[in-house]
Amino acid sequence: MHSESTQAFERLLGIMDDLREKCPWDRKQTMQSLRNLTIEEVFELADAISEGDVNGVKEELGDVMLHLVFYGKIAAENYDFTLAESIHAVCEKLISRHPHIYADVVVQGEEDVKRNWEKLKLKEGKKSLLSGVPKSLPAMIKAYRMQEKTAQVGFEWENPEQVWAKVQEELTELRTEIFSNEKNQDKIEEELGDVFFALINYARFIGVDPENALQKVNSKFKSRFEYIEDHAPRPLSEMTLEEMDLLWNQAKGKNHNSEALKY
Repeated sequence: MHSESTQAFERLLGIMDDLREKCPWDRKQTMQSLRNLTIEEVFELADAISEGDVNGVKEELGDVMLHLVFYGKIAAENYDFTLAESIHAVCEKLISRHPHIYADVVVQGEEDVKRNWEKLKLKEGKKSLLSGVPKSLPAMIKAYRMQEKTAQVGFEWENPEQVWAKVQEELTELRTEIFSNEKNQDKIEEELGDVFFALINYARFIGVDPENALQKVNSKFKSRFEYIEDHAPRPLSEMTLEEMDLLWNQAKGKNHNSEALKY
């Protein structure tokens, strides 16, 4: 298995060398020019994973790997670092952060491993427990990751009921701001953000990935709205809400997706 993977990886490295030497487009690329393309590839991989498309995952994983090799090639050309140095660095980090495998530390389960991981990161020089959370992460994922990380040091509610009470508290504060005579839009935005943050925390407590949950709802909404478009007797702009709602209910009856959330 390792031999086959090594051969495939070496083939990719050879092709990358050819492209940088002979292809005008590939020669022109920089880390900055590849950045948005890489983000797009990662999201395409995420789509394939969400859809359970194994062949898609295989294809998109290869595309992402190409980008990683591309960055390594550019870095080597600029004498910044080599791809080998980057790979060895992550190998050393994995060994260092898994002392229960490569040293004599004893763990009782997954939670111990996660706590040790965060402690080791701080020992390595991280100034904050949250410093490893990328600034450019989508807000929902970022909130979820920050909550996960702070929970590792005990900054955590004791049970889901407490978190749900917090959700209710934040909803009350949001409603108060919305119906306030002052109508402070900045304050309304802040309170709505608090509601989102509390809901994400509650999702984590009940074992639901909020990003996946919202993605499924988005897919369901898209499927049902496209049903309306496909079955509309005339342009939607000429239809009443009641007429469109009738088609929406027909789409629900088709049971395209889970009926757990009743739109």
